[in-house]
Amino acid sequence: MVRGKTEMKRIENATSRQVTFSKRRNGLLKKAFELSVLCDAEVALIIFSPRGKLYEFSNFSMNKTIDRYQNRTKDLMSSNNTAVEDLQLEKELDSFTITKKLEHLEVSKRKLLGGGLDSCSIDELQQLERQLERSLTKIRSRKYQILKEEIMKLKEEEKLLLEENAALQVKVGRESSKKGETKQRSESKEQDIMDVETELFIGLPERRTTTNGFL
Repeated sequence: MVRGKTEMKRIENATSRQVTFSKRRNGLLKKAFELSVLCDAEVALIIFSPRGKLYEFSNFSMNKTIDRYQNRTKDLMSSNNTAVEDLQLEKELDSFTITKKLEHLEVSKRKLLGGGLDSCSIDELQQLERQLERSLTKIRSRKYQILKEEIMKLKEEEKLLLEENAALQVKVGRESSKKGETKQRSESKEQDIMDVETELFIGLPERRTTTNGFL
């Protein structure tokens, strides 16, 4: 018979709760004993029943195991406190370093803009001058690069416009040629019509006479 999965919540029935406690307590004590024997581990187990009754197991002295646990907990807490203090100190140092860097950058910015130069020495002024020259060189280089790209772009656009213009001229020439041919054919037809009309007889028909001299 397959056992169903036990739902992890408080058992409301007191009798069932006591039976389950007894079974699980004995199983837990057995597992603690097996762990201490099989793995040579120092195990201390303390259980209080719902009525306050004590059950315990220890393969060494319970008091020594508890003392060892308390000492270990203190060491861990001390180590954690030290780690927290070190982390806090590191954050403060980082914050102080960042603040100093920002102040230095702000001073350098003011000097590069021409402010706060009264307290500068010759060496500092020469250094600022070199920095400005390097900045100007980079700015000019970037400006020329942008202008070069714009010129190349305009040349490409000019090339496309010339090609479109040439195509339009060819198209217009073809249309003009077609119109000329159409006009020429029309004039030729008109001339043919005029030629046909001039060949028609204009005037009275010829009179024919009989033997008597009359028609």
